[in-house]
Amino acid sequence: MLSVSTKFFPLLLVTISLFCRFEPVQAQEIKPDQLKSSYDVIIYGGTSGGIAAALQAQRMGKTALLIEPGTHLGGLSSGGLGATDIGNKAAIGGVAREFYRRLGTYYSQADSWVYQKRSDYKSRRKNSSETEMWTFEPHVAEATFEKMLIADQVPWVKKQRLDLKQGVQKKQGRISAIKMESGLVVKGKVFIDATYEGDLMAVAGVSYHVGRESNATYGETLNGIQTRNAVFHQFIKPVDPYIVPGDPKSGLLPGVQQEGPGGKDGEGDHRVQAYCFRMCTTDVPENQREWVKPENYDPQRYELLLRNFEAGDHRVPWAPTLMPNRKTDTNNNFAISTDNIGMNYEYPDADYEKREQIFQEHLTYQQGLMWTLANSPRVPPTVQKQFHKWKPAKDEFQDTEGWPFQLYVREARRMISEYVMTEKNCTSELIAEDSIGLAAYTMDSHNQQRYAIDGKALNEGDVQVGVPNPYPIAYRSIRPRKSECQNLLVPVAMAASHIAYGSIRMEPVFMVLGQSAATAASQAIDAGTAVQDIDYPALRKQLLKDKQILIWTGPRKEPPIRVKSLAGIVVDDTDARSSLGWKKSSSITPYVGQGYQHDGDADKGKREIVFTAEIPKDGLYEVRVYYVPSSNRATNVPYELRTAEGPVTVRVNQRKKPNQGKYQLLGTFLFKTGKQKILTVSNQGTDGHVIVDALQLVPVKSK
Repeated sequence: MLSVSTKFFPLLLVTISLFCRFEPVQAQEIKPDQLKSSYDVIIYGGTSGGIAAALQAQRMGKTALLIEPGTHLGGLSSGGLGATDIGNKAAIGGVAREFYRRLGTYYSQADSWVYQKRSDYKSRRKNSSETEMWTFEPHVAEATFEKMLIADQVPWVKKQRLDLKQGVQKKQGRISAIKMESGLVVKGKVFIDATYEGDLMAVAGVSYHVGRESNATYGETLNGIQTRNAVFHQFIKPVDPYIVPGDPKSGLLPGVQQEGPGGKDGEGDHRVQAYCFRMCTTDVPENQREWVKPENYDPQRYELLLRNFEAGDHRVPWAPTLMPNRKTDTNNNFAISTDNIGMNYEYPDADYEKREQIFQEHLTYQQGLMWTLANSPRVPPTVQKQFHKWKPAKDEFQDTEGWPFQLYVREARRMISEYVMTEKNCTSELIAEDSIGLAAYTMDSHNQQRYAIDGKALNEGDVQVGVPNPYPIAYRSIRPRKSECQNLLVPVAMAASHIAYGSIRMEPVFMVLGQSAATAASQAIDAGTAVQDIDYPALRKQLLKDKQILIWTGPRKEPPIRVKSLAGIVVDDTDARSSLGWKKSSSITPYVGQGYQHDGDADKGKREIVFTAEIPKDGLYEVRVYYVPSSNRATNVPYELRTAEGPVTVRVNQRKKPNQGKYQLLGTFLFKTGKQKILTVSNQGTDGHVIVDALQLVPVKSK
């Protein structure tokens, strides 16, 4: 656990009361000398969550001030992430849905479509009956946020960064004022930290964590180092990681951190999931900028990329999602892409100077990556043509030459409060009783390191495991321990384990939590109490009145089956030996553990998964297997058993529900003591998708 001690201001600070004007200020970006002497609710961080908080505080009849340390409002929502990560749109309410509905109104107007007709734009995120718009251009998002703030007369100030050394004044466990680097001091009754980094939280002396906890910390399965689960965005061909191919003494290529993953699966570490820029590109020639070659371009930085192509991986290494007006929101994809893996570990706790260095290093890497993909003769022509067709949009990010102003900080500090959201919340094993909103996205972590092993490069850390249903987020997870601060709320860098945060950390959810935080702040002010002591039933009543969604009442999937809940010997598919080509999924429940594997109904006869188990003593065992049935499954999946009495093959129709409900009983068989291969599942001669999940061996008690 990392924590930052609270420091106090010298008394002779220049405060805003010396130069403030007291006449009413119209809602707009204002100057420091236009500020009031104090505000009811001060929101630090002009992210989408911060904007929602400021709007809600003002609507609750409180004076609110939004402070943005940078030059733009909206965070990632206006910084390139226009392909809204939702999970389940029905779980989004309140100010968040209002924002997306305003976008829908904007795009319903014919003059909003400059480079294509409205009828020509299709998005799988939008249904024809919806009034909301879930995909959008960056500049439209920022303008929409500003219009919402103006409509509610919420003032905001930009380019005011918190003093990271003595930026918080606390008295008797409460923040009384915060100080900016400029010397500006702002007083308030309740403070909300809406930054991705959790800077105000940290300077206020609130406990937090950086990196991955171990699985043991919160009883999880997807936290810590994850080599076995790192099957997405992975190398599919062997690529030499050494400067001189085949020579470890020559050193590792740039972008490869070390030999080996640095620990065992499930162990905690200091690593942070990779950051990138969500680029906005276009295929409209008159609206394009050229890919730029950065001044300090290092060709060796992209040697691994080019070797990967030469090894035969010709996948186009990016993930563009179409936005209106023939633009994209472009994300990371495959083995080597826009994620700058391993280069952000210092960012969460860094000072501004170091963060700027990391920002620039990420920018240089990604600019150089795009230039290489567009210009290197070693890039396959089928790949390179995509980077000739799509280039940065000229009418976006105009003050930063077409590159996003916001680095995609997927994760930084995470608060440690009395209630930490974990994997068990995501899978609905635990249900928070003090809900302030719902999350619904996959437990999603991007890669955290790239390492060398057996003369090959591998990525580690990517996890993509679905959640069965939208689940509640606890109010206790956005408030610190009372002993640490009584008037601070943290809706963005909130209390969650690494893997749970991977599900919660979506822009609509940050808006939901920001609104709920401001509602709680207003109630704390009215009651004259600490944020930890407000009346939750009253908070819940107000949230529901303001159209927040607190409980999921829609269709529900069965939650996953935890391995530890099963009797006997259990070998999950992740612990079995798989040939190449199997795909992981968690789209249909119930499954055991983290999901299941399928063959994609392809390469018949070339794929198999072998289960090995340690048999503790001779005897008869029930052999149970798990799969999720569906209409596209194979009717003749071969389960080949090695028993003490010889090989046995049992064929199963996976279109039908398992014969014991949740599992298929293959039969009762004799096994001898010792570690041995028990079961092989292949796709030999099968007539549909082959599903492979857990194997369970249950000893038969003698009568």
